Amino acid sequence: MEYQYPLDMDWTHDEMLKVIAFFNQIERYYESSVLSDQVIAHYRNFKQIVPGKAEEKQIFKEFEQNSGYNSYQVIKEATTQNKPTHIQQKNNTRT
Repeated sequence: MEYQYPLDMDWTHDEMLKVIAFFNQIERYYESSVLSDQVIAHYRNFKQIVPGKAEEKQIFKEFEQNSGYNSYQVIKEATTQNKPTHIQQKNNTRT
């Protein structure tokens, strides 16, 4: 799939890599499966870079517009797991 990640040019190279790694987890959820604890760990890294809710929502919205993948739903599912579990999209259609 060809699209750009929503990155802020004021972020450092390392911060950009962490944000991309987070979105890679979201992609894996929709394209195969991912461990819930890995999603949570990458989300925590993402939140260190994007601590504000408004900015997070804007970045998630931009990513969803570009990719069709809903980051919020993946995080919501990952955080409802009681133990590390493989999670994936329930059907083959994107949100």
